[in-house]
Amino acid sequence: MNPLAVITGGTKGIGRAAIERFLTGGFDIITCARNLDDLKALKAEYQERFPDSHIHYFQADLSVRDELDEFVKFIHSLNQPVEVLINNTGVFIPGQIHNEAEGTLEKTMETNLYSAYHLTRGLVPGMMEKKKGHIFTICSTASIIAYPNGGSYCISKFALYGMTKVLREEMKPHNVRVTAILPGATLTDSWKGVDLPEERFIGADDIAETIWSAFTLSARAVVEEILVRPQLGDLN
Repeated sequence: MNPLAVITGGTKGIGRAAIERFLTGGFDIITCARNLDDLKALKAEYQERFPDSHIHYFQADLSVRDELDEFVKFIHSLNQPVEVLINNTGVFIPGQIHNEAEGTLEKTMETNLYSAYHLTRGLVPGMMEKKKGHIFTICSTASIIAYPNGGSYCISKFALYGMTKVLREEMKPHNVRVTAILPGATLTDSWKGVDLPEERFIGADDIAETIWSAFTLSARAVVEEILVRPQLGDLN
């Protein structure tokens, strides 16, 4: 049986790149997204390219608690231990605290923080029982540096980074590794339409390779956090 990775938000950007990297490494995959057609297309492509791996998908908006709970039930129904969890679901809504639309904070926190919190709580007991597992959270440079147009996004990413730090302390005695990934500007749909050359961005595959490299260390070592920025510096 192949090891299993759960990677949320897998149809685009960092999530998709991470799926490809872990399939290349011999993993089975469970992923989710809101768009069913995108999920079907992803499975069709990767199942053909990686016939020795199983790719499972579930349509869900993880900002909605009931849908998240159904996703957790789906994962458990497969009766396969989860070795890797990558909390990648996220949303970026630009704006400022004093003028962003009503409800922006709630939606952003539900998507960026609560989804990772509740999914982790749903899966980490199995890792603790087996004393094996690795949890990655996709934070951001916005987790450590506030910027004027960040608003609720910065708030949520600071909180997600804090959650990851707490989880790291909790999991030490259970041999479950916890890693925060803090990417700078990465060429994903969040930057769609921006008139900047590709070389100003990190590639999603760079982040996927970073995650894989941290995972492949021996069980005696954990990379607690990884800060990755574009070579030419941050974009705000």
